[in-house]
Amino acid sequence: MYEVEQLIDGTWTPGNEGRELTVSNPRDDAPVTRVPVSSGADVAAAVKSARAAAPGWARTAPAARAAALHAAAAEVEAAADELAEIMSAEMGKPVDGARDSIAAGVGTLRQYAELGPVHRGRALAGNDEAIDLMAYGPRGVVAVITPWNDPVAVSCGLLGAALVTGNTVVHKPSERTPATGWRLAQLLAPHFPEGVLTLVNGDGPVGAALAAAEVDVVAHVGATATGRAIAAACAVSGAKALLENGGSDPVIVDSGVDPKWAAQQVALGAFVNSGQICVAVERIYVLRDVAEPFLDALTAEAAQWAFQIGPLVDRRLRDAVDEQVQAAVRDGARLLCGGTAPSTPGAYYPPTVLADCTDDMAVVREETFGPVAPVVTVDSFSSALARAADSPYGLAATVLTPSMSHAQRAWRELPVGTVKINAVFGGAPGGAAHPRRGSGHGFGYGPELLDEMTVTKAVHIEAPPSGW
Repeated sequence: MYEVEQLIDGTWTPGNEGRELTVSNPRDDAPVTRVPVSSGADVAAAVKSARAAAPGWARTAPAARAAALHAAAAEVEAAADELAEIMSAEMGKPVDGARDSIAAGVGTLRQYAELGPVHRGRALAGNDEAIDLMAYGPRGVVAVITPWNDPVAVSCGLLGAALVTGNTVVHKPSERTPATGWRLAQLLAPHFPEGVLTLVNGDGPVGAALAAAEVDVVAHVGATATGRAIAAACAVSGAKALLENGGSDPVIVDSGVDPKWAAQQVALGAFVNSGQICVAVERIYVLRDVAEPFLDALTAEAAQWAFQIGPLVDRRLRDAVDEQVQAAVRDGARLLCGGTAPSTPGAYYPPTVLADCTDDMAVVREETFGPVAPVVTVDSFSSALARAADSPYGLAATVLTPSMSHAQRAWRELPVGTVKINAVFGGAPGGAAHPRRGSGHGFGYGPELLDEMTVTKAVHIEAPPSGW
């Protein structure tokens, strides 16, 4: 069993609250991680340590900060197999998929190591007798609160951007993947001065204490309800809230598409990582003239995915997913496959396809976070666009269409941060977007994340008057 500790003032110690959490393997319910919970005093000490280290790290040359991040990335890459095993044991993702996720995290660390030293400032066109410029600097102490569903890649993005721009960091990983966060911190921390990276552990109360502490930024990826609580805490403290939260991402399947190809795309978006990603396909609007062949093909795809996916992170999530599915069936949805939680140990849930869904069903309206594909049949592309846009979330959307005019309408009209045409995943490196509504706000990735982690100062310099 992994025995997790916290890191404060350069020292690894258990938490001091006297409470412990145990994480079970979602495949067989066997305990895999024991984590003592950090106390309120621990959180305060971590923030104090980070605050004390902030001036020295801010004055460190950007090239030196980048070199430290490059060295840390190499350390994570060398330990990828070990990290993948821990991640798989805690949250159920197959080891090969976990390795891919860790590789993405390593790439992100390296990206920010390269971008950090050239992060922009600019000269201004003032009077000849003066120098005017806009200078960028670190915000100070950044609280990073990360999720369980992609714990290495997400953490690497926020930690890398914060550290390379000269901030110090207090990191709280999800209580569902604490050993993954602990091992990542063990790999990263030795490459930075004491106090630059600290780690606390625990559940919601620990995250709430950290969000309310005297920090300068709270960067959070996770559930919408948690993000809103963080935003409220930041409104009191004056800290900047940087949030990427939940979503209920739509896919539109337009007339004229190949239904088998469309089903492959939708199945990938709905079932990869057992549906446990923020930008998973959560609701499908299909034009009526292609609905039946599409549903047949999607059901066949789901049967193939049943042999590939891992469990959900725990039984609590599995039960919540199952309740949404059962409620939809009670309200008239047609269950085409899946929809029954197995009686075997673990938190497995089968790929599930629902037809004849309506917009008011929780499985369509809310974030499901499981391998469920609810399908709504519509009569026109305009109707599909309107219904896809009618959501409390605004993270991403996908449109599968042979029509360039429909593609143009979609990316212009859908009120989401990311629009993908004819592919549920993909995009050039370095892209960044603003989520909308309940999905958060601020740039959570890409070069623009460096702007979120820094402050801008206008500087005006004149020579002293002659004769001094």
